Amino acid sequence: MDRGPGFLPIGPALSFVRHVREGMEAGRDPLSALAGAAGALPSDLQTVLDRAIARFRGEYHEDEWGFDEEFTETVLPFFDLLYDRWWRVETTGARNVPSHGRALLVANHAGILPWDATMMSVGLLREAPLPRYPRFLVLNWAFTLPYISAFLPKVGGVVASPYNAMRLLEQDELVAVFPEGVKGAGKDFKDRYRLQRFGRGGFVEMALHTGSPIVPVAIVGSEEIYPKIGSSDTLARAMGAPYFPITPTFPLLGPLGMVPLPSKWRIEYCEPIDLSGYGPDAAEDRTLVFELSERVRDTIQAKVYENLVARGSAFI
Repeated sequence: MDRGPGFLPIGPALSFVRHVREGMEAGRDPLSALAGAAGALPSDLQTVLDRAIARFRGEYHEDEWGFDEEFTETVLPFFDLLYDRWWRVETTGARNVPSHGRALLVANHAGILPWDATMMSVGLLREAPLPRYPRFLVLNWAFTLPYISAFLPKVGGVVASPYNAMRLLEQDELVAVFPEGVKGAGKDFKDRYRLQRFGRGGFVEMALHTGSPIVPVAIVGSEEIYPKIGSSDTLARAMGAPYFPITPTFPLLGPLGMVPLPSKWRIEYCEPIDLSGYGPDAAEDRTLVFELSERVRDTIQAKVYENLVARGSAFI
């Protein structure tokens, strides 16, 4: 049976991860370990990995935020593999995302690392009438991690701050925010798909100040990729991270435990909320900000439940 381009059987995938782990245990840096493990991949993915590593180490063009469209296109086959084969993502409602101009995508958040943001990006490139690269806000601590801190800006990640978000919106960019923040990414598995508080509604203030429509986004599937069953405060302090997750596979299996589980995903873009009629001064109305924040949160929570039912089993 033809599985289509980019298909990677589970055997080679695990072999690749094992070779990466062995390379790092032998004292190689992560890029060298990846390059040494490339032989476990099909030839087309070997080529992609070699190009990505070469570009990662060399000179390249990027915008003021560090976004490198050529690098993103180079690693896109890996994201496609995750989207199509590993997580089997279904994206609906992409037509609700404006094809031009500024807009704020507001989504629920889980999965420890920002895999949800990358899958949102792939879904928009696939399903939107006019594909766009969204810029997604990432917690500051992620930019302190070796290699990850260099990788995230290249594919659209930006340090989370109101100033950065508003500048991007004023540049008519598509911006993705996750108001649950660390409370969402770090919640225990028993609390999965129960949205945490959306803070003080800062994303609403940004949308009102810039006249940006808000598009609620419901994501199902990211809660199962790293089922958090505990945490270590000591290790979190040592790393300067808000938490250090303990899952059934991490840190027990070392680097192999960082491989996300192959849950089934659904992403739904809801109807946009037009705020252009309010004006920038409305951002000072705390009652309005809270009401709009709760409206967005309730919309996402309801759609999360709907998509949980539609998805069925998380892994089958």
